Amino acid sequence: MRDAHPIRSGRPGLSVGARIIAVIVLAVIGAVGAWLQRDGSGWSDDLPGRSAEPRTEFTAHNPPAGLPPALTTGQRLHWSRCASPPTARTGYDCATMKTPLDYRKPGGRTIDVALIRRKATGPNGRRIGSLVLNFGGPGVSGVSGLPRYLNQYEPLLDRYDLVSFDPRGVGATIPVRCGKTPDDTGYDGADACAEHSGAHLPYIGTSHTARDLDLMRYLLGDERLHYFGVSYGTELGAVYAHLYPSHVGRLVLEASVDPTEDLNEEQASQARAVQAAFDRFAAHCAARIRHCPTGDGPEEAARRMARLADRLEKNPAPAGGGRSLDADDLAYAVSDHLDLGTDGWPPLAKALTALIDRNDGGPLSEGADDAGSADRAAAPRDNSRAARTAITCADSSLRPGFERLDRDKARVKAASPVFGAAWSTGVYLCYGWPFDGERATPQVNADGAAPVLVVGGTGDPTTPYPGARHMARALGDGVGVLLTAEEEGHGTYPQNRCVTEAVDTYLRTGRTPAEGTVCPGTMS
Repeated sequence: MRDAHPIRSGRPGLSVGARIIAVIVLAVIGAVGAWLQRDGSGWSDDLPGRSAEPRTEFTAHNPPAGLPPALTTGQRLHWSRCASPPTARTGYDCATMKTPLDYRKPGGRTIDVALIRRKATGPNGRRIGSLVLNFGGPGVSGVSGLPRYLNQYEPLLDRYDLVSFDPRGVGATIPVRCGKTPDDTGYDGADACAEHSGAHLPYIGTSHTARDLDLMRYLLGDERLHYFGVSYGTELGAVYAHLYPSHVGRLVLEASVDPTEDLNEEQASQARAVQAAFDRFAAHCAARIRHCPTGDGPEEAARRMARLADRLEKNPAPAGGGRSLDADDLAYAVSDHLDLGTDGWPPLAKALTALIDRNDGGPLSEGADDAGSADRAAAPRDNSRAARTAITCADSSLRPGFERLDRDKARVKAASPVFGAAWSTGVYLCYGWPFDGERATPQVNADGAAPVLVVGGTGDPTTPYPGARHMARALGDGVGVLLTAEEEGHGTYPQNRCVTEAVDTYLRTGRTPAEGTVCPGTMS
């Protein structure tokens, strides 16, 4: 189950392209209080608002079963100043954790998992432990993500160290390479992945990363894992709960994926959800925005978007910086704005006006993913495209024949007049992948685990709300607790005050909201 827009892949036999959209566009990069440099010894310099007492490190006594002592009792995380990214050089600590490459051979080859930490600011006696964060993807770096998204979680520093990491295949953790050369971070197809990263591809799926999480939990000193997963991160957290139900602490699964859908079913569900979100935007635009670029309602909006897509397919619009915007880019960029909820509606209307009236694709591309058509042949700044493809195909066992793929493509295309064509190419993502995937759908039942809080927004265009209901049910009776938010956009924390209060209360006290709790919001 994936939370980002489908990677664009060509029909087998044609050139294969890939495009990843970063899902977590809800945060803004904000200034944070300067932290004094720490030496990783467990002591920190005095700062306003934080305790000057020596820091007490926690110790866990339940190491993961089956691992050699060198990786458990004999391993210590050596925290030191982060060398990268630049945004993490002040106020953060970084470390690496050794884990088995193959958990079936725990005494064999090891890999290094990159970690980042922001230390808790509250007194020792109130610190609960570490809260491990995954920001979605797959393919999103936690080492880069924690400084970027700190604003959303900073209030939790009074009780937790905030910790994130680069999952397998991502960033500094055995990064997948699928470009034309071993140093190329772009995506040049499955054969390139096999050539440059074939030794790692069988070991980068979600279940392997979930096992890394349990070792991370132990080395952080926690008897149970406290975790906040967003979008794809909900799948990772749920798989962890399935594998280690007795080690579940306080788990938040926000903007949940649907564990009951296979990869191609998910494409169709996403296309329908983003179309519904666009229709709500179009109705609002017609009623509230003067000179609305999408016309007098959803039906007229679909017709105008079809004409615009035809025009862009023939003649992509300039988007600034040497980039251009074609029909698929149009769909992805509009979806990015819809992910922002109603906050994204006014800029979307202005951007569509600029594109329709002046053939200017810059405003629509601004704030959206920066992979315009002029950039597709260039390597991205990180390996997120390659990682997303590799992790998705390591997880999904779906390898239908070409005839079935064409039927699936037609079904996804029919699911949305505006977004179906762009989303439909995602059905070919794992065609010809050199290794088998694990399962059609992830195992997430976690009988016996502590309650897990699942949060879903009724207007989510990327992880449709039914997925949250299915996730809460699949976790098991007494485990999955559903919190519903009547909100537009992808993700509701911390934008919705009611959701934020419920989530923070759960993380600080362990108390879940009452079953069936609904938080009012922009769709109320």
